[in-house]
Amino acid sequence: MDNPLVQIDPGLFIWTIITFLILLFALKKFAWKPLIEALERRETRIRQSLEDAEKAKEELEQLQSKIEEILARARAESQAILVEGKKMGEKVKDEILKTAKEKANAIVISAEAEIEIKKEKAIAEIKVGVVDISLKIAEKLLRRNLTKEDNITLIDESLKRMKTRYEA
Repeated sequence: MDNPLVQIDPGLFIWTIITFLILLFALKKFAWKPLIEALERRETRIRQSLEDAEKAKEELEQLQSKIEEILARARAESQAILVEGKKMGEKVKDEILKTAKEKANAIVISAEAEIEIKKEKAIAEIKVGVVDISLKIAEKLLRRNLTKEDNITLIDESLKRMKTRYEA
């Protein structure tokens, strides 16, 4: 065994152990505590983050239930608005129909009154025409020199005709 790394040397062994213990003590004093503290801080941050996440989840669930409640109220209100709109539409429709019927009735009454006036005017014109015709007939008869009895008969017949026309 010529290789010095494989041979056991008691002096080297002791110095290796002493160096290891010094290094272990130095690591414990200077590195182990900060490492443990860093791990504890990290664990605390992770725990705090998990708690915050749980709180955020709970708040989100509360907000979500509030949102659903608000949406339900909004749907109910929109439904109520739609029903109210339909009622208002029906009311307006009924008012428009009522107004249209009233206007139509007014137009019918006006037209009937106008027809009655025109009818009376036509009757008056017919009366004037009948009188004119009667006068013309009488004039023609007078020109012919009828007998007195013929004249009376013609006048009576004309009067009877006029009377029947006016009564009808």
